[in-house]
Amino acid sequence: MSILYAVLLFVVAQRLVELVIAKRNTAALIADGGIEHGAAHYPLIVLLHLCWIASLAYFIPADQPAVWSLLGVFAVLQGLRVWVLVTLGRRWTTRVIEIPGEPPVATGLYRWVRHPNYLIVAGEILMLPLAFGAWEIAVIFSVLNGMVLWHRIRVENVALDNMAGTINE
Repeated sequence: MSILYAVLLFVVAQRLVELVIAKRNTAALIADGGIEHGAAHYPLIVLLHLCWIASLAYFIPADQPAVWSLLGVFAVLQGLRVWVLVTLGRRWTTRVIEIPGEPPVATGLYRWVRHPNYLIVAGEILMLPLAFGAWEIAVIFSVLNGMVLWHRIRVENVALDNMAGTINE
C-alpha cells in the first residue's frame, strides 16, 4: 500500500470514528437540553470534507512521494486534534450545541484560542495535500474551508456568548 493510501485510510477511519463519537455526544447533549445552532450549514461541512478526501485520492498518483516534514506537521496536528477531543470530552461534537447553564470550555488549547479545532482542521486541509505536492488542492480547499468556517465561527460565537451570559442581539 502506498503511503498516500495509508494516510488517506487513516484520515477516513479517524473521521468515521469521530462521526460516531459526535453522534453519540450530540444525542446526549440534546437530551440534556442542549440547543443546536446552524444545522443548515452542517451538510456543507460534511460535503467539503468528503470532496477534500476524494480529491486527494483521485488527483494524487498513488506513488507520489511524500514530503516527510509536512507529513510530520500533519501528525502533530493529529495530536492536537486528540487534545481538543479529550479537553471537550462529552461536549465534543461536529455540531454547534449550546448547553444552557454551562460555561464554555476554557482549558486545554481553549485557554489560548477560542476555536482551536478549526485551526487544526485548516492546517490539515492545507498540509496533507502539500505533503504530496498537490498545492492546487491545498489552495482550493483551504479557500472553501475558510468560507465555510467564516459562517460556522459566527454561529458558534453566538452559542458560546449565550453560554457565557453575553447574549448577542
